[in-house]
Amino acid sequence: MTETVEKTATGAILYDKSVINQITDDRFTPRGWLHSEVLTGNLRSGGRGNTFFVGNVPRQFVLRHYVRGGLVGKFVRDAYVFSGPDNTRSFLEWRLLRKLASNNMRVPRPAAARFVQRGTFYTADLITVRIPGIVPLSQRIADNDTDEGFWQSIGASIQGFHAAGVYHADMNAYNVQIDADGLVWMLDFDKGALRPPGPWQQQTLGRLHRSLKKIVGMDPRLNFRPGNWEQLLAGYFNASRSA
Repeated sequence: MTETVEKTATGAILYDKSVINQITDDRFTPRGWLHSEVLTGNLRSGGRGNTFFVGNVPRQFVLRHYVRGGLVGKFVRDAYVFSGPDNTRSFLEWRLLRKLASNNMRVPRPAAARFVQRGTFYTADLITVRIPGIVPLSQRIADNDTDEGFWQSIGASIQGFHAAGVYHADMNAYNVQIDADGLVWMLDFDKGALRPPGPWQQQTLGRLHRSLKKIVGMDPRLNFRPGNWEQLLAGYFNASRSA
């Protein structure tokens, strides 16, 4: 993967010429594409209306505008303090994804990232290559029965990310995604990083567990029971012992 940085009138764009040969600021807005559709999903998996599928088949992209969550997001929607191009959320995530994808990890391939500076603040956007046929874990367990092997494979896949030192800041039932072959992909690496082993590994597992319990609270018919979590952990620790 190649890296090209071009300055703009208000910031800069970072992109991979082997994926997108030329790019302008227009491409970071839905109206800059002939086709765009807002990402929707079940059980709030569509995010905050800040993510779009853009472009045409066979190569589509995912365009995401960075927005704040939590209490801060109620007052400041999408502005972040600027401390240099290399510290912007979009550039950091693009470069992390590039490194992971280059190591054949199941993450989206980064296409382009940009920031727009406004005084001491900036806004940011990211474009990745759309992975065909993946669905959020939340949707998979809403639409299908699951068995022990399914949950163990999820645990083993997460352990593979952890063994590689991949920290995901928001591992939940939406960012863990399943493809048509049952393989696990990980999306949305905002604030992600590569780290040495530590307590963060159990913390991210705990975050996923809380997410699963939360969506079952929204819809008790979902195919997730306490025993499924034990199966996931068994897959995780079996993979850890055999690594």
